[in-house]
Amino acid sequence: MTCENTPAERIAAICAAQKACFRSGATLGERFRRTMLRRLDQALGQWEQRLCDALWKDLHKSPEEAILTELSIVRGEVRNHLRHLGGWMRPERRPTPLKLQPSTSRILSEPLGTTLIIAPWNYPVQLLLNPLVGAISAGCTAVLKPSPYTPHVSATLHAMISEIYDEEYIAVVEGNREVNARLLEERWDLIFFTGSPSLGRTVMEAAARHLTPVILELGGKSPCIVDRGADIPVAARRIAWGKCLNAGQTCIAPDYLLIHEELLEEFIDAFRGAVRCLLGDDPRQSRHYVRIVNERAFDRVASYIGQGTVRVGGHSDRAERYIEPTLLTKVDPAAPVMREEIFGPVLPVIPFTTRQQAVDFITAREKPLALYYFGPEKQGREILNRTSSGGACLNDTIMHIANEALPFGGVGNSGMGSYHGRLSFDAFSHRRAVIETPTWIDLPFRYMPYRMFRWVKRIL
Repeated sequence: MTCENTPAERIAAICAAQKACFRSGATLGERFRRTMLRRLDQALGQWEQRLCDALWKDLHKSPEEAILTELSIVRGEVRNHLRHLGGWMRPERRPTPLKLQPSTSRILSEPLGTTLIIAPWNYPVQLLLNPLVGAISAGCTAVLKPSPYTPHVSATLHAMISEIYDEEYIAVVEGNREVNARLLEERWDLIFFTGSPSLGRTVMEAAARHLTPVILELGGKSPCIVDRGADIPVAARRIAWGKCLNAGQTCIAPDYLLIHEELLEEFIDAFRGAVRCLLGDDPRQSRHYVRIVNERAFDRVASYIGQGTVRVGGHSDRAERYIEPTLLTKVDPAAPVMREEIFGPVLPVIPFTTRQQAVDFITAREKPLALYYFGPEKQGREILNRTSSGGACLNDTIMHIANEALPFGGVGNSGMGSYHGRLSFDAFSHRRAVIETPTWIDLPFRYMPYRMFRWVKRIL
């Protein structure tokens, strides 16, 4: 199955209709926003089986993993917004300094307008609809662009969104990068993009032509440190889970492992056992083990296996797009597996002797989307103080994304801007500063020729 490109004239018509819809003020009211959020929540319940079937066809993703990592996250986000929307929309009073009295000050959260959301293929439901929750909550319209690499999911989302929303409000546009290029020619009030840093640069370049604000959720090589004092069985289990989830096709998956040299052999044995507990003796037979999205991605990830010594796993099957969870040692830091984001179930291991070596290794590279540390919490906090990443976990992996009260986003090469919870509402809003000044008094001090300025100066 392939996605058909939405025609250019159709895209232009949708964009024009959405601009007119937003200008009409139809999306501004709290009741409207709540109704649209509830529609999305109800649709996710009604379309759950069809979405799970599509995820299985495209990625071999089990219904359990589909619900845990995709549908439940979006529904949780919707419900959080429904609980707090009234408070988020309410004007925020701010103190007014003496020099501006008797004025009052407040901040209004106003919707940015017509928005574009471009999602990747690895979590094609969550990463398309979670930003949409923020757009609806803030009072925007949105054009949604799912990935063509998961065509069954794209078609199912198109059908679901078309059923619950008028396209002048929320619309899905399908197709390849030619469609992306056509969408980026339009003038938007915000572009929300999730994908690779290289494509993020393309989006930012296109946005710059119109001075359009962007939120870029990118990726990079997220390091994982296992230090002396770590609980090795727990560390191995949590790292194996973070790397096996979605077959490593997760932007915050552990990308490479820095481990104290004294712990290397113990960790390898524990990692091997952890993979067996998660996926059985033959991961290929597990219905919970996802496949690589396409042959091109398979070839790239499989090529990394030969760039080190295989200590765990190493088997693959191109016909099934299957790559076994693989642990590599004796890896050259200059090899492609250590320069490129892996985005697959291959984990290269680099030993270190001091924490300073680990810090130097991380800080010599681009800032990652996530950083994981296993070991004593005090030393972990020191590592966090010496490094930078979009998010982090001490003695865990992945789980910071599950807390909707925490911001999710990158820094530097791994992205800009963040969302989830209140930050999703803010991402699609402009915080407008407002001063209200009464007319019953009009003090003369601010007017030329600035009489009594010696006294005015004291309160400035």
